[in-house]
Amino acid sequence: MSTEATPVPGPSVQSRSEPPVLTGSGAILASLEKLGVTDVFGLPGGAIMPFYDELMASTAIRHILVRHEQGAGHAAEGYAAASGRLGVCIATSGPGATNLVTAIADAYMDSVPLLAITGQVFSTSMGTDAFQEVDITGITMPITKHSFLVTKPEDVAGVLAAAVHIATTGRPGPVLVDVTKDAQQKSAPFIWPPKIDLPGYRPVTKAHGKQINAAAQLIAESRRPVLYVGGGVVRAGAHAELLRFAEETGAPVVTTLMARGAFPDSHQQNLGMPGMHGTVPSVLALQESDLLIALGARFDDRVTGKVSEFAPHAKVIHVDIDPAEIGKIRAADVPIVGDAREVLLDLLPAYRDATKAVKPDFSDWWKRIESLRTQYPLGYTLPDDGLLSPQWVIEKIGELSGPEAIYAAGVGQHQMWAAQFIKYERPGAWLNSGGAGTMGYAVPAAMGAKVAQPDRLVWAIDGDGCFQMTNQELATCTINEIPIKVAVINNSSLGMVRQWQTLFYDGRHSFTDLNTGHDTAMIPDFIKMADAYGALGIRVTKPEEVEPAIRLAMETNDRPVVIDFIVSRDAMVWPMVPQGVGNSQVQYARDHAPEWERE
Repeated sequence: MSTEATPVPGPSVQSRSEPPVLTGSGAILASLEKLGVTDVFGLPGGAIMPFYDELMASTAIRHILVRHEQGAGHAAEGYAAASGRLGVCIATSGPGATNLVTAIADAYMDSVPLLAITGQVFSTSMGTDAFQEVDITGITMPITKHSFLVTKPEDVAGVLAAAVHIATTGRPGPVLVDVTKDAQQKSAPFIWPPKIDLPGYRPVTKAHGKQINAAAQLIAESRRPVLYVGGGVVRAGAHAELLRFAEETGAPVVTTLMARGAFPDSHQQNLGMPGMHGTVPSVLALQESDLLIALGARFDDRVTGKVSEFAPHAKVIHVDIDPAEIGKIRAADVPIVGDAREVLLDLLPAYRDATKAVKPDFSDWWKRIESLRTQYPLGYTLPDDGLLSPQWVIEKIGELSGPEAIYAAGVGQHQMWAAQFIKYERPGAWLNSGGAGTMGYAVPAAMGAKVAQPDRLVWAIDGDGCFQMTNQELATCTINEIPIKVAVINNSSLGMVRQWQTLFYDGRHSFTDLNTGHDTAMIPDFIKMADAYGALGIRVTKPEEVEPAIRLAMETNDRPVVIDFIVSRDAMVWPMVPQGVGNSQVQYARDHAPEWERE
């Protein structure tokens, strides 16, 4: 017998030129890693379970287990808005996928780069009303830049690469990738980088030179221009270019709700926020202008009021990366399709050339604006019911936390006060649900922002109504050591609805009382709730308690903090342009509309 050892059978050695063979779920994970994804928010279920089995072994991607899929979506939004990077959320089929729909719609309205990955039933079961089967690609078609359905493992890499490209280029937005369970389980060669073939998808970033020169000439000829700055400037990272251009022209600047922080509030040229609850100087400057330079803004109804009466004497330069937005609401005299940053880089030298001979004189225009600033300063009256002023509380949070903090707001009165009374000096400091107006946005968005920016102080400024929609994510924050601070502006009611009922429905407060404080039993008691979730709970009812509570929250970094500020329910958001009327009818306070003159 031979004494030579028999070779032990082992795995065949794969040629270096041959791609590895991966399951579809393994291909999802490998694609995400190669695309630079480091954090995802999700909740597993049957149809996405193969991918979660792969994800468990990943050392490159941190998965944060949320308590509701809507929380995963908003957390991914907050992550993206705070950092400028792609946000990723994951859910299973059926109700898991449909629970993402609100956040996907929110991201679509506010141009947030979001990738939503959902599991789907076996491809052989599709169309049979199988357990937890929902046509999520069909449902989300109107609220995504694109929705993909993957039924074969060999398609995974190409689809995910295309999805990320679509979500993060041009006008950012959400993309959904739905992967059947059998596509996750079967195997195929994993080829990277994949070929991306997107016929017809060619976002224009560089504007036409003729349009740039025409815009420069209009600005040179104007006497009452306004830089109308929208959220597209934030998404484009064009804040430095905006600052240079604004200072060069000397034109006043208004920053919409989505653009707060795109231009420093401390800058003398900043008139504040325009629109339904904008400052009087910004609202009337738009109305009386002879030229609107709209940068990444979409003429939203909350800014324009009655469109036919908006800025009636103004010509319009409209800059937007999405050609569908130009001319949609207001005809543009100079339409410019392009990235806001690229356009501003080209517009500055063109403006200098156009004004070589004569610089435009805006001195009379600034006199008018300064008179409006003097006559109608942004402010508030203290309540006479002995309860805290919500505006003062929010202002104090901003003062103590400073411009380097991040502030995520829910939707309603507290959102408007946070936009008005906190000073924003940089983009990415202000996160909110602007277009969709989604209650429940603040807590999960703050959670996502803190994951993206762990060294920054992050506040969720919420109402007692909003807070009850997504506060289960406090458990996620506690378990995953995400120490956000939550300021509940507790007026024991659905405040904005109550304000409208007071003003327009003769004070009939129909189903807006929430019984979270004041003279009623606290249902729920937010301090007990915070304690149950492992957070620090603080209740504040007196002015002298406000600053110590905020400072304690700022110093507490081993767990989340919830401060229950008991505020006056009669406080209202002013100024206000009632719905359906022109902005000239802006009310500085109830029954007080400022006078203004048209040419």
